[in-house]
Amino acid sequence: MSIRYEKHGAIARVTFDRPDVRNALDPEAIVRLAEAWRDFAADRELRVAIITGAGDDSFCSGADLARLIPLFTGGRQVEDEWDRRLFDDPSQMQVALIRDFELYKPVVAAVNGHCIAGGMEILQATDIRVAASTATFGLQEAKWGLFPASGSSVRLARQIPYSLAMEILLTGERITAEEAWRIGLVNRVVPPGQVQDEAERYARLLADAGPLAVRKIKESVLKTWGKPLPEALAIESNLAMEVFASRDAREGPRAFKEKRKPNFRGE
Repeated sequence: MSIRYEKHGAIARVTFDRPDVRNALDPEAIVRLAEAWRDFAADRELRVAIITGAGDDSFCSGADLARLIPLFTGGRQVEDEWDRRLFDDPSQMQVALIRDFELYKPVVAAVNGHCIAGGMEILQATDIRVAASTATFGLQEAKWGLFPASGSSVRLARQIPYSLAMEILLTGERITAEEAWRIGLVNRVVPPGQVQDEAERYARLLADAGPLAVRKIKESVLKTWGKPLPEALAIESNLAMEVFASRDAREGPRAFKEKRKPNFRGE
């Protein structure tokens, strides 16, 4: 199975599971990843997801150049069930890489190795990012005459300084985990053996917070990005009012006053 999708209480875990090919994305991985994100978004019990790669070598090295890209360029024909399912509904690609898919629940990335091409495109759709000190990052599509078409030409220059984004996008050169932290691409760099624990720590912090508040804050950030200030503030006000009118907004201050853990229900 190329993608493992597991649920542990309020936390979902999504794992790229093709370590023999650096967790590259084949048609099966895309279909299963799209299914996982749709389920995560719909499951009311789940509050946060962790995405990571199997093994220590790679988070995700992007598209399987022998299996995925040729399916759409005419380099090979449909060969199995997974090819057929993806070929018949290519929109699954956009869901899998969280491109044209509304996902307001937070996602934590545990980058345990090389984060390249499509792997780095998925990274840009996550919210909090923990990287192993041995991880590397890069968008190498231009080197091979391809286009990083899952959001990088739009997202990356919004997340890090323009000139650094252009260097990554146009040269295809990789950067180290330390450089990724320096330019603000990742939140933390830790020894390889601590990546999963640190990602879990962040996930538990998010799972313990008010789930409606967390979702609406993320929604506000995404929906106001690039909007004129008056329009953005209006969007923020509308989303904030949904939170202030909720049961959770009454429960949080009550729990603080009573010196106990809040019993949030996401409503």
